[in-house]
Formats: sequence, structure tokens, C-alpha cells
Amino acid sequence: MNCLRSCLAICLINLSLLMNCEAATTCHGNFVNPITDVCWSCLFPMTIGSNTVASGAVADTANPSLPLCACGTPVLRPGLSIGFWEPIAIVDVTRTPYCMVNLGGLQLPMGSAIQAGETEDASPDHNNSFYYVHWYKYPLLYWLELMTDAACIERGDLDIAFLTELDPTWNDDEWGFLQNPEAFLFGNLIAQAACSADAVAASILKPLDALFWCAGAEGSMYPLNGRVQEHVGGVQASLLLTERMAFKLHRDPLLTDSVSENSPALCYNVQLPILPKSRYRYQMVNPLPTVGSGGCHPFGATTTTWEAGHEIPFTGEDFGYLVWRKRNCCATA
Repeated sequence: MNCLRSCLAICLINLSLLMNCEAATTCHGNFVNPITDVCWSCLFPMTIGSNTVASGAVADTANPSLPLCACGTPVLRPGLSIGFWEPIAIVDVTRTPYCMVNLGGLQLPMGSAIQAGETEDASPDHNNSFYYVHWYKYPLLYWLELMTDAACIERGDLDIAFLTELDPTWNDDEWGFLQNPEAFLFGNLIAQAACSADAVAASILKPLDALFWCAGAEGSMYPLNGRVQEHVGGVQASLLLTERMAFKLHRDPLLTDSVSENSPALCYNVQLPILPKSRYRYQMVNPLPTVGSGGCHPFGATTTTWEAGHEIPFTGEDFGYLVWRKRNCCATA
């Protein structure tokens, strides 16, 4: 009897190991190297007031007209109005629930009683997909102490800010509609046709913030869930969901932004319920980092110019992106 129990225990252990190994093979990714995997040219342009002190390859947003500003309470301290781009977040886009792509392909042991992601492209009528998204806080400039004024950069530690597996609206259109009822205004041909202008503008210069329901060449911002109605490719679909997540976090509101006008708001971030698309850019970090000149792109820009070779069958069908945001602030002494 003892021998039988021992054999049974060994079989159960082997079966558990086999199941864990099988689960692990469905989650792939690499740790993001904060030095070699980051497109450092994406920091630019840098400005003081409206004057450019270091140019960049991607179009800039508006900047304060005056170089001087003041912050502080109760006594104001003089400073300079500076503008630059900073990395604020890394994003997983995966079809495997709780697969942490940018943490080396770590699979969280959260159980399997949840819908897996999918891609349906058997016919033109079923060309859609579903992914989960994870948003991490990633204040890289603060960690590396590349800026002397800590008030002008995103601060904190690496932290998982949002897991869509825990959001009941991410895989349910009806629940999502209750949270974002304005979506019905943009589900028509006229509203979607206007997105072609946003796609052209984002691909040439920068996206059109007035067309907030558009995600440029990637598709439509609505609905704010994980379903991609027109799946063209993994890169396009994953970028669309990255942009939707940024929009969703602004709506909740969990994301704030600085402003480009000379005002006291240069001293702190403000809440914006509508995503200011032109103040965001991205670069891929998984499965293949895009670094060097031209490594980052505005939200909504076409992916056809660089996506070749960045979706690898089986091992590279989960994606990771580093999100950059424009920072305008008053750097005081």
C-alpha cells in the first residue's frame, strides 16, 4: 500500500510538472533592458519655452511661449519652462491570461477559469482578435536620475497599475457600453471615415486630437475593450489595444498629463478625461526592441513601414511596448 501511494504521488508530481511546463510554453517574453532596449532618441525634441535646444526625429507638440515660469507655495520660485519626452509605462499585450511579457514571459499562477485570447482570420467576415493588456508604471528617468529636478519627471517604482483580466468590461461589450455610452455616437460610417484623416496626419506628422475616437491607422478607439474588430496583424492589433488602454486610463482617471501653456498648471499634472493622442508616442520592446533613430512613433501612425519581422510565429505573438509621454513643466532651482 505504501509503495502504491508513493507511485501515485510521483505520478501526480510529474503530471503537475508537465502541466506547468505546458502552460509556460504559451507565455513568451523578455525582460526590458533599461539601457539597450530603450530608444533614447525618443527623449527629443527638448525645448526651453518655444525654443528647441535639441531636435528629434518625431514631431513635437506645442510648448509654452515664454521661457520663464514660477512654482511653489507659499513663496513662488522662478524657473524655466522646459519640454521633453519621458518613458512612463511598459505595456503587455497577450492572448494568454496573466502572461507578463515584459517580465521575461512570467506566467502568474492565477488559475485558468478565464477566457483565453484569440485570433480569427479564417474569412473576411471573421477577421477579429482578442487580447489582454497589462499596464506597468515605468518611470525610467527617475530611476536613472537623468533629470536634476524630480518635480519634472514621473516618479515611483516598477508597479503593475492595471490588469485587464480583473476588469469585467474588457471582454464584455455590454458592460463596456455602460461605462462608455458615448461609443454609440462613433459606430457609423461617417465617424469612421474621418479616421482616415487621423491616420494620414499621424503617419506624416502627429495625430489629430480633435478626432479623439480615432486610433489612426490602427482603427477605432471604441469600444474600450480587448476586442479588435479588424485584425490586420499582431503588431497593428496590439498597438490599437495599447492606445485604447491609455485612453481608458485617462477616462477612469488613472493617468494625468501636463499642459503646454504658460500657467500654474506647469507646476503639476492635470486630469484629462480625453486622451491627448499627440502627446504620446511608443516603441516596441517585445519581441524585438526598436531602438535608434526612428524607433518610436506617434499614436495612430501606420505600422507598415517597420512591422516586418516583428511578429514571430509562436514565440513572438505576444507584444510589449514602452510608452512615452510629453512633459512640459517648470524646472525651478
